[in-house]
Amino acid sequence: MPDSGAASQITEITPDVGHLPEVTKLFLRLGFTSLGGPAAHIAMMRQEVVVRRKWISDQRFVDLMGMANLIPGPTSTELAIYLGYLRAGWPGLIVGGICFIGPAMLIVLAFAWAYVRFGSTPQVNWLLYGIQPVVIAIIAQALFGLGKTVLRGPFAVVVAAVAVVLYLLGVPPLLVLFGLGAVFGIVKMLAAHQRSHATGGGLLAAPFATTVAASAASAAVPFSQVALFLTFLKIGAVLYGSGYVLLAFLQNDLVRQLGWLTEKQLLDAISVGQFTPGPVFTTATFIGYVVGGWLGALLATIAIFLPSFVFVAIIHQLAGPLRRTPWTRAILDGVNISALALMAGVTLQLGRYALVDPLTVALAVISFAILVRYKPNSAWLLLGGGAVGMLVNLLAGA
Repeated sequence: MPDSGAASQITEITPDVGHLPEVTKLFLRLGFTSLGGPAAHIAMMRQEVVVRRKWISDQRFVDLMGMANLIPGPTSTELAIYLGYLRAGWPGLIVGGICFIGPAMLIVLAFAWAYVRFGSTPQVNWLLYGIQPVVIAIIAQALFGLGKTVLRGPFAVVVAAVAVVLYLLGVPPLLVLFGLGAVFGIVKMLAAHQRSHATGGGLLAAPFATTVAASAASAAVPFSQVALFLTFLKIGAVLYGSGYVLLAFLQNDLVRQLGWLTEKQLLDAISVGQFTPGPVFTTATFIGYVVGGWLGALLATIAIFLPSFVFVAIIHQLAGPLRRTPWTRAILDGVNISALALMAGVTLQLGRYALVDPLTVALAVISFAILVRYKPNSAWLLLGGGAVGMLVNLLAGA
């Protein structure tokens, strides 16, 4: 099979600011409908930009996934920012990210207002009952399509399987991503070296490591908007991983060190971030409002997402050279395999909670079949799943 990672893949499309309305419309809609967490967001983006609109190829898409996984911050948001740039240049980078984040921020802000006013968040279990199986189907369909592009050869399949097992055993995702990515790249380079008897060299520059210094403060710190902004800016600049990793950061900074939140308030904030559309990192909006009102919500949201825009702008400058150099291309292929495997591992975990009875299993299977056969806008399937959940709730209460 020809090397689909050739340099020509990097210049597959030319950014054009004339496409800005298209970027705005797409990511606004995704911002309002992308339920289910980062894996589901990525699956929906692939459905829109690869399958339906054909902006880029599957190989280019997984390259972007790999690059987004290499930098701190919310992966699906960074992918939206990156896709916005590739379609509409620097204006697209900004607008794509804002349009994906903005709807989620407004929805979370409404929940935060209700939470502060009434002391609780609305219950949405009946809605999630129907939506979650559809989310599983959306992710599975994306894995099916991406797997054909990424898993080229038995060794790639073995590496992916090992990555899934390690993730399910509790190995940190970052270690799985970079460790197996490096192993795959090194083995492929050695095999290529043996075949060609070529000589060469180079060093793999490891992704920069970040450490968070723990504060020695044990008493509550007086609240200030500046401290709120800097706290979330630090989290956005150093955090790798899922919403559960975000929970650990927030618990350490806002509950233990600063004393601005209780444990219950933090768990409520994370829950809102999980079941609302868009990035889980909009949890920052909820917390910002709870501790600092409207201004706190705005500052916390800007602070936690701002590093992502900067990192994407920087990493884009490195994407071409990384793909054109054989040894870095091999390692990036390994990172892509590991990222896909982590997505599969998350799907297996989510499936245990989403597929709870014959109806939810049937809903997932039917949704998957519709996606594969007809390739519809996944938002319609999510709405249909929500309607099923509503109907079940009404029948149960009858």
